Amino acid sequence: MDETQLGAAGAPVPADRLRRASGARMSQGPEPAAPAIPTHEEMAGRLRGARERLQGIAHRTPVVTSRTLDRRTGAKVFLKCENLQRMGAFKFRGAYNTISRLPEDARRRGVVAYSSGNHAQAVALSCRLLGVPATIVMPSTAPRVKLEATRGYGAEIVHHDDHGMEREGLSAKLSRERGLTLIPPFDHPDIIAGQGTAAAELLEDAGPLDLLLVPVGGGGLISGSSLAARLLCPGCRVVGVEPAAGDDGARSFRSGRIERAEKPQTIADGARTPSLGVITFEMIRRYVSDMTSVPDAELVRAMRFMWERVKLVVEPTGVLGLAALLSGPVRAEGMRVGVILSGGNVEPAQALEWFRASA
Repeated sequence: MDETQLGAAGAPVPADRLRRASGARMSQGPEPAAPAIPTHEEMAGRLRGARERLQGIAHRTPVVTSRTLDRRTGAKVFLKCENLQRMGAFKFRGAYNTISRLPEDARRRGVVAYSSGNHAQAVALSCRLLGVPATIVMPSTAPRVKLEATRGYGAEIVHHDDHGMEREGLSAKLSRERGLTLIPPFDHPDIIAGQGTAAAELLEDAGPLDLLLVPVGGGGLISGSSLAARLLCPGCRVVGVEPAAGDDGARSFRSGRIERAEKPQTIADGARTPSLGVITFEMIRRYVSDMTSVPDAELVRAMRFMWERVKLVVEPTGVLGLAALLSGPVRAEGMRVGVILSGGNVEPAQALEWFRASA
């Protein structure tokens, strides 16, 4: 597998696409650099570095089990509780890992990021810890709890809809005008490596797994998770789960090209990305066994199960993998199954409305 990597359907991905450079660069100039596709060896090294960098900084979140869940699924299920991570989601891992590697002059100028919520909070908190100025581009309609938390960590918030621009365009404009480093939400090797540390911990704490279920938005978490699984538990199948209204990743996986889902209407706000990234698409093709999706109604049911039976607050995006296991798209009888609960940032009042409507 040195000269080519196999895609989702066994199609070879040319080696020159996997070896363009040592990694994608973060935008600091007039034109963002095209993401480069790192090799397996490079990403393995980045994952090792991320684990060292995050030790004592990111929480080693607990792995929780539930006999009720095991009975319902016929499997032995291990829940990796990234809803209990700093700022309430796995995103802290990638953001801190990436920003901590910036040179000192870039840190002084500051960073800019765009996000509907969790990446925003992750960048804001990481910058506060590292003493880096942060500007976050968010929609004014982002969940209130995420807006308030981002502002509370000391970041400047700019609403792109107030400027009549898309968030990516406004972020690039601010990067150029202010000399800020753009921290992408998922399509960067250091972001991916940071996110992969969650799955690495899960595999160490739970032991060998037959199956790992991972939420998918832009693909950073599943890229890092599937890399960690390949390195630590090669026999583990990794399956990505998206909301049915935003199944661009599953369609991309099957078609062999990046598909889009424009403004997907789903309660899983962390998975409303229009498409996978260039790097994450290729890593999914390398390492992921399958992709599936679940409707929003199943996300509400899975959230309710977590809140009522496991006593854990998890957001809609965070239960994507669990919803696939509980509702049937993924069958796992007799297996040892890992599920990454990716985040827990949700407004309680909104969650209660969803629960009442589903009753």
